[in-house]
Amino acid sequence: MTKNSRPHTSTEQLRNIGVIAHVDAGKTTTTERILFYTGESHRIGEVHDGTAQMDFDPQEQQRGITINSAAVTVHWKGTQLNLIDTPGHIDFNIEVNRSLRVLDGAVVVFDGVAGVEPQTETNWRLADKYRVPRIAFINKLDRVGADFHRVVAMMEERLGVRVVPLQIPIGTEGSFRGVVDLLTLRARIWDKDDASIPYREADVPADLLEPALHHRARLVEAAVEQDETALQAYVNGEEISVDMLRASLRKGVLAGAFVPALAGSAFKNRGVEPLLDAVVDYLPAPEDIVRHGREGRPASSSDPFAALAFKVVADDHGAKVFVRVYSGRLGKGDVVLNTSTGKTERVSRLYEVHADKHIEHDELRAGDIAAVVGLKDTLTGHTLSDPAHPVVLEQISVPEPVIHVAIEPKTSADQQGLSNALQSLLREDPSLRLQHDAESGQTILSGMGELQLEVSIEKLRARHGVNVSVGRPQVAYRETISRHVEVTHVHKKQSGGPGQFAEVKLQLAPLPRGEGIRFESHIVGGAVPREFIPAVEAGIRRAALMGGVAGFPAVDFAATLVDGSFHERDSSTLAFELAAMAAFREAFAKAGPQVLEPVMAVEVITPAEYLGDSIGDLHRRRGVVRGQGQRGNAATIEAQVPLKEMFGYIGSLRALSSGRAQYSMQLDHYGVVPAGEMVALLV
Repeated sequence: MTKNSRPHTSTEQLRNIGVIAHVDAGKTTTTERILFYTGESHRIGEVHDGTAQMDFDPQEQQRGITINSAAVTVHWKGTQLNLIDTPGHIDFNIEVNRSLRVLDGAVVVFDGVAGVEPQTETNWRLADKYRVPRIAFINKLDRVGADFHRVVAMMEERLGVRVVPLQIPIGTEGSFRGVVDLLTLRARIWDKDDASIPYREADVPADLLEPALHHRARLVEAAVEQDETALQAYVNGEEISVDMLRASLRKGVLAGAFVPALAGSAFKNRGVEPLLDAVVDYLPAPEDIVRHGREGRPASSSDPFAALAFKVVADDHGAKVFVRVYSGRLGKGDVVLNTSTGKTERVSRLYEVHADKHIEHDELRAGDIAAVVGLKDTLTGHTLSDPAHPVVLEQISVPEPVIHVAIEPKTSADQQGLSNALQSLLREDPSLRLQHDAESGQTILSGMGELQLEVSIEKLRARHGVNVSVGRPQVAYRETISRHVEVTHVHKKQSGGPGQFAEVKLQLAPLPRGEGIRFESHIVGGAVPREFIPAVEAGIRRAALMGGVAGFPAVDFAATLVDGSFHERDSSTLAFELAAMAAFREAFAKAGPQVLEPVMAVEVITPAEYLGDSIGDLHRRRGVVRGQGQRGNAATIEAQVPLKEMFGYIGSLRALSSGRAQYSMQLDHYGVVPAGEMVALLV
């Protein structure tokens, strides 16, 4: 390994954290303030005017949303923060997914008015899956209808988590001007919106002293439960020091026992410095985290090298692979083993990332998140390791696409560049899928939503210079069965020379939604030789891809090979594969075939006067309203609506609400297409 050419932050003074939230909760605005307060930037960028440093992609600036997760390295009070700002829109959920896989902690930003929103909930479940400790920042408390305590209650109810406020706000809505720090029982006041003017400390306002003491007592109770020494002192009636409380709170956060909550308004520059203090005090250092796949040990630079590639970005200078180093060291020029492919690759350059700027370094160590140049065959989720000590780290889960479009080049010149451009897109975004429709000859691009596909098509045009014609978005339907069936099929062919013979007895049975395809063999006594059984499974899976009634992939069934027979001379792998395909098609047709469609969980937020019209519109779209509520002075509707009926919904919603309503949606489940809708699908 090459010698390190920079002073390296010890892992105790390192935090790898993400900022996650529902779209428009103020996540990127919060990150921009963090850049300013840590000295990374000297001018605050704003999302609304396209100057946010973390949203440096032209499409992000144009649309005013985060599309790509952006990394930056900053420092706060002697601690290095490797920070990733993630998208809030459901279409780009893969960015949150792969970021959470490699991060040690997260700041979850909540809208002080809206509270727990659908995408916040989805991201929260992802953080649960990867066991990422979190702190909550309840933002936008200067807005009309904002309520810190209501959001805390929503978190506990909807997320099933214990929330421990570290602060309570001073003032509400337009008069929000500071917080009471419950550990020190001191007020922190921001007299002006100017970020360059620090907060001032003061006594707790008299009208807040009683509620502050009440909340502090609850905080102390939660904290001392995490530490035996602190608990014993508490039981004995001793005063618990602030340092002991902080240490106990940290233990609780790392153990997932509770989530601390802080208050603020990032846009008004209030509450960001205490948030940074909380990141340092309560979120884990790399050595606090033990990941599966690293032999149950915390990160160490003295162990053999191991890292996970979690993102690939292609630009004019080639591909950059973002990696999280879990152990060991990686130097410029080192050869690493990609244990996911079995190939070795050479590292040419290493970069510390600051949004769209890069600082070159000679070496990475355990705990680092950085970009690597020179890896040609490494994709998202691949493990890189020391060739002498191969190891495989836990993969990154990628959601299945629910929507697709047909694309074709406009000119022969575009034809040449389209293939390379598409491969570049797929390498960057593993939630995109590409397939060729043999019947129509079309190229089909699939993804998580209309916006993701729209952004991808724009990348083809703007970045790769490829012009394409795009078909209307299509829904990714599936097929399944509703009852158990058993068939026997004999494949027999004789046309001179060696013949073909295979007999299979196949059972099909429905499985619960989301179970996929399960194959089992119950062959005993050699009725079908062992070497032909994989061919039977291959035939079933191949036939399932083509569907049974409408040409959509078949899912959620169990196929069991229960019996069969073979011929010593005429049986072959091909014969059994063809027999299995035919048996599957026959069985599927008899097993009560059904077509499944993606059904979305939709949340509509609308002024109360448009509530009735909004519900009526959802009903016309085959929607089922599951609940209604209030959010500030607006009404909320929770519904389940087939994805097919949601195309163009934003235009309809804006028209019926004079542009004042908004909505969000995400995949909820696959449901059976009603008989009346089947006719249109089969025509």
